[in-house]
Amino acid sequence: MGIRVWNKIFKFVKIKFLKVILSIFAIVTVAAAALFIVAQIIVLKSAEGKFFSVNNVPFETVVIVPGASVLRSGQPSDMLADRLLTALDLYKSGKVKRFLLSGDHGQTNYNEVEIMRDFLLERGVLEEVIYLDHAGFDTFDTMIRAHEIFQLESAVVVTQKYHLSRALYLGQNIGLEVCGVPADRQDYLKMPYFLAREYLARVKAVLDIWFHAQPKYLGEAITIL
Repeated sequence: MGIRVWNKIFKFVKIKFLKVILSIFAIVTVAAAALFIVAQIIVLKSAEGKFFSVNNVPFETVVIVPGASVLRSGQPSDMLADRLLTALDLYKSGKVKRFLLSGDHGQTNYNEVEIMRDFLLERGVLEEVIYLDHAGFDTFDTMIRAHEIFQLESAVVVTQKYHLSRALYLGQNIGLEVCGVPADRQDYLKMPYFLAREYLARVKAVLDIWFHAQPKYLGEAITIL
């Protein structure tokens, strides 16, 4: 074959290959967009009618408080402090009897749950009503460990409103009867970032449920009740 023929063949194959790549890219993009939208709907729908105030939330034995970042000073961040204060309001009002504090203690020099516990102890909560989950590395781990390790069948969850729907969705789908109390007590500086991250986290939550994901750690049962 002459050079011109080879050039025509090469050009034809190149165009076909490019069309296939573009088609695959388009399909993947549409599928990702569809998954993103479906995940938002599923998570938000699952929480409808499950949000309560401190005053009207049903009585429960345990309140679950998911962890959040702590400061270098050893104090909880504003977001975490508000979760703890809201849980404390539930406890003082007699709505709950015990706390399950779940957070990240994956490194020796970083321990969310002990800072959370100390925050409550400083405000008069008895140590014997506080239970710590040191392996609550994310919301999925927190909720599934509450059920599998701490043997809970029902609970109140306290966290910020933007995050609460996902926590309730995960809880419901791993066997917990859950409702929630939003802990928004102020405006948060990084809320646009938290919201953007939450949209993606909802997709992960749906995939975790669909594909029966497992937490990073399980272990022996600890009966709170």
